[in-house]
Amino acid sequence: MATYQTYQSVGNREDLTDMIYDISPTETPFMSSIGKTKATATFHEWQTDSLADATVNNAAVEGADASSATLSPTTRVGNRTQISQKTIQIAGTEETVDKAGRKSEKAYQLAKASSELKRDMEKIMLANQAASAGDSTTARTLGSLQAWLNTNYVGSGTAGSLGTTARVSGTDAAFTEAMLKSAVKSAYTNGGNPTVLMVSPTQKQVVSTFAGIAEQRYAAPANKQTTIVGAADVYLSDFGTLSVVPNRFTTADDEATTGEGEQAFVLDPEYAATAFLRPFQTNELAKTGDSEKTQLLVEYTLEVKNEAAHAIVSDLSI
Repeated sequence: MATYQTYQSVGNREDLTDMIYDISPTETPFMSSIGKTKATATFHEWQTDSLADATVNNAAVEGADASSATLSPTTRVGNRTQISQKTIQIAGTEETVDKAGRKSEKAYQLAKASSELKRDMEKIMLANQAASAGDSTTARTLGSLQAWLNTNYVGSGTAGSLGTTARVSGTDAAFTEAMLKSAVKSAYTNGGNPTVLMVSPTQKQVVSTFAGIAEQRYAAPANKQTTIVGAADVYLSDFGTLSVVPNRFTTADDEATTGEGEQAFVLDPEYAATAFLRPFQTNELAKTGDSEKTQLLVEYTLEVKNEAAHAIVSDLSI
């Protein structure tokens, strides 16, 4: 008598777990480390200033008249806001049927779009994009971080300027500790107190080989093994401690095609912020059939409060 097997059976239920596994990274280290503020116009402005250089030639004759004052005005700078958005469209039937891993397809897709939008914002603000006013047919764009950092620039290319001029790439070179020291010193000399070194995963591994931090031993209890840590999470510079933060969104775009290298950012988070003209919002779009269309939108810009507080090491080979 033949054994009845699953190969002949009809009606066996499928085995589909009630989970969706997505390992796509959602961390946004740059936006998470800087502040948040409010914009009130599509051109968000602020002012910068600096003290006069310290001098040893400041001695007055007893009884002399007060010297004439030489005052300098503040500098007015600004950045354009940029609109970023995602749209989802879910059929009525899809929203109604039983699904594995989520109860509502609309809610699931909105949550997914929200994470994607934050990732886009992170990459945009760290990119080499110049600000543009846009027009009725061209989208307005913000000036990204690489287009701002000018005073403390280490690299073979040409630094960006005021968010309106993008950085020009030079010849790629391997990231060295001397480059990092030069960038930190420059930022400190010009008044900054950087606390974060933000790098790509590739450059994070390079930093871990720098002298003095490549291998550290941590004492362990007598009955446990000593841990050897071959990574640098903190870099102790001559001018303060830097947290070494890897960021997946600092990698160069199309490096194999364009030859453009990566950048390392030395940051003072107190001197940068995301300025929101319109915070994250969902807009239910007009219903034109048997589906629901929803737009997730945000309008924002990067406020670099004083670019001299930060530094950049550019054109790093991969």
